[in-house]
Amino acid sequence: MSGTKRETWGSLRKLPSGRWQARYPAPDGEMYPARTEDDKALTFVTKTDARKWLASMHSKISLGLWEPPEVIAERRRAETAAEQSRSMGFEAYSKRWLQMIKTEPNRSGKIRAVGTVRSYQGKVSGYLIPEFGDTPMRDIDVNRIRVMTDRLDQIPAPLNPKSKFNGITRPVLIVLMMILRQAARDGIIPAAPSVSIPRQESVRHDADHDESEDIITPKQVEALYQAVPDQWAIMVQLAAWCQLRRGECLGLQRRDVEWHDDGSATLHVRRQLNANTGDYTDLKSEAGKRSLSIPKLMTDRLKQHLKDHVATEDKAPLIPASSRGAMPLSNTRWGYVWADVRDGVEGLPHRFRFHDLRHTGLTIFAQEGATLAELMRRGGHADIHIVLRYQHATMNRDRELADRMSARVAATLDRKKNAGKES
Repeated sequence: MSGTKRETWGSLRKLPSGRWQARYPAPDGEMYPARTEDDKALTFVTKTDARKWLASMHSKISLGLWEPPEVIAERRRAETAAEQSRSMGFEAYSKRWLQMIKTEPNRSGKIRAVGTVRSYQGKVSGYLIPEFGDTPMRDIDVNRIRVMTDRLDQIPAPLNPKSKFNGITRPVLIVLMMILRQAARDGIIPAAPSVSIPRQESVRHDADHDESEDIITPKQVEALYQAVPDQWAIMVQLAAWCQLRRGECLGLQRRDVEWHDDGSATLHVRRQLNANTGDYTDLKSEAGKRSLSIPKLMTDRLKQHLKDHVATEDKAPLIPASSRGAMPLSNTRWGYVWADVRDGVEGLPHRFRFHDLRHTGLTIFAQEGATLAELMRRGGHADIHIVLRYQHATMNRDRELADRMSARVAATLDRKKNAGKES
């Protein structure tokens, strides 16, 4: 049996295999066997090799450079992982990023909606992975992004092939920059490339399009109401006169309509029918949760709609897929209904959207003298900059009132002037 050979410093032992094992006293008072930098057992072919290793370890300890083998191994593992991360390809990292955003809150501290994550996923799988594939994250620079941007800009706009803008480039770039900034925070790349995101441009219309052209008259709203199949016609009224978004209309239930003794009614907007998931989900912001006074011009029609088409249960959908059904009409099916109806009504603006009914209603609401705060509340807006688009309507109303005041004052002055001449 091979014994341990005591050396001047440390010890050597010949193993049954014929190889040699070295051990040494460390500064922490423990005896350590020779190990590799990966913290694996290290043995030597000859006794001379083992002695040389002991001598090198003795020198390292003398110079104060010694570290426990497990510390060295952990550092090497970290360095290897960091190097692997730095060489990580875009596809692998983008998938990791998508998993992260499903569970981690955004900057507002909220978990992202399923529809939002699905939208990001569509940009990643539909545009970014086909563009970058396994390109190392560190190789995606400004020039590489510019090439991608030029390619995206060539894609025709689905809604308007003649438009200069396609509505694709900007959202794809936004998602790419979100990924790259997270990669910088994770240490995958030194810093995110400095890329400017183009501002939002209208896809449906030219740059000189006036938003006031999207507003239709009450007579045209009525024509749309009459054109929609009876079981869903109330959608037009809800969008125009209660200023609801499509998902808010489809998310309504019988219990959301509160009737009062005087015949008036209040509408409580509490949820939406999510276009991505097909389920009821929370509204996009707290501002979206609101209670609205239902205009008298539509209360009789709403009563009749409830009687003819809505089931009696409190949670019955206000816009069911079939009369008195338990399932709400889907966003997709309503889209087909709306397209057929819109194309059959003469005089509507080019590419008039269902959402433009809401714009019409809020504009008329503004013309009646509503303040910006009242418009924000009515429309469920969280951002005042969005509501400022209706300021032109309040200014038109202000101008109308100023002209009427001017005419009245002028008429009074003329009467007094004429009376003075007669006397």
